Amino acid sequence: MTSAERIKTAVERSTKALQLKPSLGFGTRKSKTRVKEGLTCEITEGDWKFITDMPEGVGGNASGPTPGVLGRAAFGSCLAITYMLYAAKKNIPIENLEVDVEADFDDGALLGTQDIPPGYSQVRYTVTIDSDASEEELMELIDDADAHSPYLDVFSRGQECIRKVNIVHSKAQ
Repeated sequence: MTSAERIKTAVERSTKALQLKPSLGFGTRKSKTRVKEGLTCEITEGDWKFITDMPEGVGGNASGPTPGVLGRAAFGSCLAITYMLYAAKKNIPIENLEVDVEADFDDGALLGTQDIPPGYSQVRYTVTIDSDASEEELMELIDDADAHSPYLDVFSRGQECIRKVNIVHSKAQ
């Protein structure tokens, strides 16, 4: 069984299950980020564990990718995965697929020297596909996948963020 066949079978099975019982699609996941030393953070979720850090120029150890790298990588990989899911679903052969993500920012906002939003001012992505399918089929695939990409939605539409703070006084006062 090829990767595309395996993906198509899994997508069809999952789609049927969700059609029969929509509540199977609802979920909540939790990651934990703990500062290890300085600006170096260890992130865990389930069996996954990885490190983020900042460059030495802002006081980090440069021991891992920055949160910005991970955010752009999450966006690009989510797009790529969604394109491949929809290609398998539509029986469109893909020889190679790449997504390049660029984001504009001003670190002055992060460091408090600029009175502007600290997030990206613009995000651009370029999809490069090698396929024997027609341009019309490929554009329909890209449009359908974009309409269902979780991280394209996250980057395009603001979500409610709810903050909770736990204060622990570890030293006697």
